[in-house]
Amino acid sequence: MSLQDAWNSVKSVGLDVAESLTPVLKTSKFRETGVLTPDEFVLAGDHLVSTCPTWKWAAGEKEKLKSYLPKEKQFLITKSVPCHRRCKDIEYNNAFEKLVDDEDGDGGWVDTHHGSEKVEENVEVAEEVVSDESDDEALDMEDMNLEDEDLVVPVQKMDDSIKKTRTYDLSITYDKYYQTPRLWLTGYNEEGLPLKKDHIFEDLSQEHANKTVTFEQHSSLNSQQCSVHPCRHAEVMKKLIQTVQEGGRILEVHEYILVFLKFIQAVIPTIEYDFTKSFHL
Repeated sequence: MSLQDAWNSVKSVGLDVAESLTPVLKTSKFRETGVLTPDEFVLAGDHLVSTCPTWKWAAGEKEKLKSYLPKEKQFLITKSVPCHRRCKDIEYNNAFEKLVDDEDGDGGWVDTHHGSEKVEENVEVAEEVVSDESDDEALDMEDMNLEDEDLVVPVQKMDDSIKKTRTYDLSITYDKYYQTPRLWLTGYNEEGLPLKKDHIFEDLSQEHANKTVTFEQHSSLNSQQCSVHPCRHAEVMKKLIQTVQEGGRILEVHEYILVFLKFIQAVIPTIEYDFTKSFHL
């Protein structure tokens, strides 16, 4: 065990004790401090599930049920999320980067897709132009003079043409101590076998990996998982709430997890989870 892992382990035990002693937040402080009550977490989770059907509520292990959450809504989960590229293989256009929070000079959080919706709109327009370019009548299959054997694709050839990729199971729990959502992830290689820690780090932004990512016992499952530590989530959310307000709209509490997933993308930019592309800050 490395020195960093040992420190993370000690810190995790200390935070578990602190969480057990922390009273459940009853009064909403969403706009003032960027935190959530358990009821607001459920409200935001319900909105995520209705907006992004790939996400589901889960109950978790019976011995780990949290009394301040509904039994059937202990945490959110989405499975088999594709991850086609490693972080080192991607290069960002810094025109799409926006520093969200750097008040303490510690680097802050970076929105790596800020403004990219304009590119998406241009792509959609381009696709429409291409689809309308030709008015020629479609070629009938009978005019192609194909033999039956030409229509048969060997199974082995089909298997070779399917591109296998890493996948991740992502879950979101409520952290009672920090009073914010917390993201957990478990990765699998191209053959469906669990990824080792070093391989998971290949899919994490190195700018954030050594600061905010730890491997700990999942709060609702009996497994060690990679987690994005929630110590700065509230202050980032508070900053984003202010940014949205300055832009002329009000961020409602039910949208919290959608925004949460947007800034978490800075940590896991190549894991293609669903947080709705119709939502932009």
